[in-house]
Amino acid sequence: MRVKLTSVLVKDQAAALRFYTEKLGFLKKRDIPMGEHKWLTVVSAEEPDGVEVVLEPLGFPPAVVFQQALFAAGIPWTAFYSADVDAEYERLRGLGVVFSMPPTMMGPTKIAVFDDTCGNNIQIFQVI
Repeated sequence: MRVKLTSVLVKDQAAALRFYTEKLGFLKKRDIPMGEHKWLTVVSAEEPDGVEVVLEPLGFPPAVVFQQALFAAGIPWTAFYSADVDAEYERLRGLGVVFSMPPTMMGPTKIAVFDDTCGNNIQIFQVI
C-alpha cells in the first residue's frame, strides 16, 4: 500500500483553495463538483504527482467539534515537510500567515505551527 490521499477538514473549500495555493504554494489537482461540495485536492508544486491533500468540507457535526478541540489545544491537524523551516517561516509570515509557534527545535526536528485560516493548526517540519 501507498499513501495517495490525505485530508484536511476545512470550513470553506473556496477559502481553503485560495490559502493552500496562494499562500502555501500548492497546485490545484482536482476540482470535481459533488453536489453541495467538491472533490477538491491540492498537491505540492515540487511533487505534482505526489500525495494529494483533499480539502474536505466540514459536514459532519462531530468533525466540527473535533476540529475545534484540536485547534483550541494548539494541536496541528497535519504536518508538511519543508527543506528549510526558517526560510518557509519567513516567506509565509511575509504573506501574512499567522504562526502560533515559530521555528523550534524538538529533538532532531525543527517545527513551526501556523493557522491555515480554515480552522486548523498546520505544522511544518524539517529533520536536521
